[in-house]
Amino acid sequence: MPLNTTAMAIIESQRGNHEAFVFTFKGNPILRINGHAWRKARMRANLCQCRVHDLRHTFGRRLRAAGVSFENRQDLLGHKSSRITDHYCRAEIEELKQAVETLCRVNLA
Repeated sequence: MPLNTTAMAIIESQRGNHEAFVFTFKGNPILRINGHAWRKARMRANLCQCRVHDLRHTFGRRLRAAGVSFENRQDLLGHKSSRITDHYCRAEIEELKQAVETLCRVNLA
């Protein structure tokens, strides 16, 4: 998966902290995404209810809000089914409000 410059900068800042792994917790490799390190990070960020799975939804919705094409969102999320991509990339309420507002600008006569 391609990474943006922010993600690459984070990875580069971690290089050399461990001989074999980029991301570690207390000097040990992170082997599970949903372990102790994740729980501690959630607490520090005041995101106690955030699940790892929620990050996929956030990623998909932000891609949509940024105007990324459906096909690219599907590829970036790793989905074979367009139905699953639809599930992860639902419209934000503001996007829906703007869509409805377009009716005010259309001459329906």
